[in-house]
Amino acid sequence: MALRQTMSLGQNLVITPQLQQAIKLLQMSRLELESNVRTELEENPILEEAEILKEEDLKLTKEVAENIENREVEVAETNTQDPIKQDEFEWESYFEQNQKPPQSGMSGSEEIMNYENVITAHESLHEYLSWQVKMNGLTDFEEKAAEALISYIDDDGYLKTPLEQIAAEEKIPLEDLEDTISLIHEFDPPGVGARDLKECMIVQAKHLEEDTQDLVLLINNHLKDLEKKNFDAIAKALNKDIQEVVEMCKIIYSMEPKPGRAFSPQDTLYVSPDVYVYKVGDDYVVSLNEDGLPRLKISNFYKNMLKDGGSKKDHEYIQEKLKSAVWLIKSIHQRQRTIYKVSESIVKHQKEFFEKGAAFLKPMILRDIANDIGMHESTVSRVTTAKYMHTPQGIYELKYFFNSGISSSTGGDALASESVKLKIKDLVSKEDPKSPLSDQKLAQLLSKDGVQIARRTVAKYRELLKILPSSQRKKMF
Repeated sequence: MALRQTMSLGQNLVITPQLQQAIKLLQMSRLELESNVRTELEENPILEEAEILKEEDLKLTKEVAENIENREVEVAETNTQDPIKQDEFEWESYFEQNQKPPQSGMSGSEEIMNYENVITAHESLHEYLSWQVKMNGLTDFEEKAAEALISYIDDDGYLKTPLEQIAAEEKIPLEDLEDTISLIHEFDPPGVGARDLKECMIVQAKHLEEDTQDLVLLINNHLKDLEKKNFDAIAKALNKDIQEVVEMCKIIYSMEPKPGRAFSPQDTLYVSPDVYVYKVGDDYVVSLNEDGLPRLKISNFYKNMLKDGGSKKDHEYIQEKLKSAVWLIKSIHQRQRTIYKVSESIVKHQKEFFEKGAAFLKPMILRDIANDIGMHESTVSRVTTAKYMHTPQGIYELKYFFNSGISSSTGGDALASESVKLKIKDLVSKEDPKSPLSDQKLAQLLSKDGVQIARRTVAKYRELLKILPSSQRKKMF
């Protein structure tokens, strides 16, 4: 077998570092982008931030970009005799977009949020339990065991780590932990330190001042019947009157299944929209939110350093940083233009939603928008990730507008799955609590309303809406 050299001609898709950067920036959220740009400003001395871009800033950045492109074309001609055609960048569009001072998306009539009312310190569950340990006059051994157990209690108030594992990890005798856990069960909030739901409810039952023997017996032996609200089976098993069982169940249903819930921080999450949609006359106008995003320009100081001479190493460093700066500016502008185009297409496809609300959302998939704006579906998917739109109907993630379609039994247009979910939620909110609607009944009611849907699809949507099954929604009192 002889070795031979052969030549072949082929095409390969090469993802350059610049293209990787553009893709990465495209799928970033607004906060991630701002953080990334701030980092680049710190690491790249060529980049500077300007409150308003001027004509000379645009001219300098455009000149540097053209020099870089010409150099790359020269290298390509030398190596392959096939010059690279650079994509034309709309520098004028970039200048127009950034020559205005940043404006907040909030109107002047809206109140500025008072952060003093937002940033507050909350006592944690662990801190509250540790305080109770110190107030109970425990011995040093008991206090050490109690502190160890408290450190393993989760945010819901449960101790899910086995005592044997805690004893091995903390080097504390198992007997001490078993004795101390009963002390923690007497702490506030009632039920804290329980290993499971049954123990949590039993601990809470023992905290009641009245006779709890029957309650403990009911919780121990009839938890499944309690969940299904099968009061007849419980009354028969306990040999008690149905009304007496109902009164006992009322007490159990009033218990807290997650004792630590009251100590969970209820932090408000604020969303900064990437796009604003306003109604002007009969049309809707899309406006990008540029507030907070740094306006970038090339430093004239380092550009002059190339002309004034210097070592080869300095020149290479500055050239590399210039190239990185130009690519970042281009990538950010391209990202904003892509978000604008996708948002504009969404508004065009979902005009009824902006007029009348979520009930009039139309079925729409990524391909619909991709075909409309002449981009790939993967690009649209990246654009709609972690991006938000402020609309007359509220603030929504861009992905919210993409829904599968549910056929209409009347032969009309298909309905968006989100609209069907709203119909299910509305039907459940109006049902009789003593006779809740089953999934099959919901499917029949939706069919009468022109929605052709299977029972299993109703069950899936109900679960997504976090609505309990009809057996668990039933209220006897």
